[in-house]
Amino acid sequence: MPLHNIGTLLPFHSHVDPETVVESLNYMIDKVNKNQKVFYDFYTDEQKQQVSSRKDTGLFFFRGNPGAPLAIISPGGGFSYVGSLHEGFPYALELSNRGYNAFVLKYRVGGEQIATEDLISAISYIVKNAEDLEVSVENYSVWGSSAGARMAANAGSFNREGFIRPNTVVMAYTAHTAFTENDPPTFVTVSEDDRIVDIDVVERRVANLRNAGIDVEYIPFKKAGHGFGLGIGTDAEGWINQAIEFWEKHMKST
Repeated sequence: MPLHNIGTLLPFHSHVDPETVVESLNYMIDKVNKNQKVFYDFYTDEQKQQVSSRKDTGLFFFRGNPGAPLAIISPGGGFSYVGSLHEGFPYALELSNRGYNAFVLKYRVGGEQIATEDLISAISYIVKNAEDLEVSVENYSVWGSSAGARMAANAGSFNREGFIRPNTVVMAYTAHTAFTENDPPTFVTVSEDDRIVDIDVVERRVANLRNAGIDVEYIPFKKAGHGFGLGIGTDAEGWINQAIEFWEKHMKST
């Protein structure tokens, strides 16, 4: 398959830019060629034996500065595939270039519940191994697009003893409605011409979050469609810079 046709592998995504895809893949190839580890299992061998589907999970690590805050990214794909090539690896490379540590989650497909279970388990793994990974969990953020944004929002609402909630949630083009009054500050973006996500549902959730006293930055675009990723070639191009600035605004001094 020619690289310019790579977007056909991602039916829930649009504006897939081959050069952007190749850049992030080459980043990982270069790291591996330098004997640097880029892929981590967050389930143990015993956990994989208990549930065989867990063998298809893991974390791709795009390193930033040692001890810098981290972001964990859940790509979308309608819970039928994981669109890391378009809205996982490219996000992580942007964050890594800014000095932040970024993880791209390879989760199980099949539904929101098991995918979110993988995200929570991955976060717990990173927190437990933060010293070895040389990352700070103090101001960590969760990012997601489409189906992945539902997962990110679920992590922001997750309440379990011992679980460290994210400092910030970044979510792109999803109609997820659930939230709690303890949700973290949330960045939201969507395009008005999205044929999958009803922008009215998105805006009602934004209003509900704000009414609950949660800081929200909401940035709608007009002609980016659904699954625009970094938005290369659309009016959404550059949105990731605004999301990073929102995250930085909410970082607590350490």
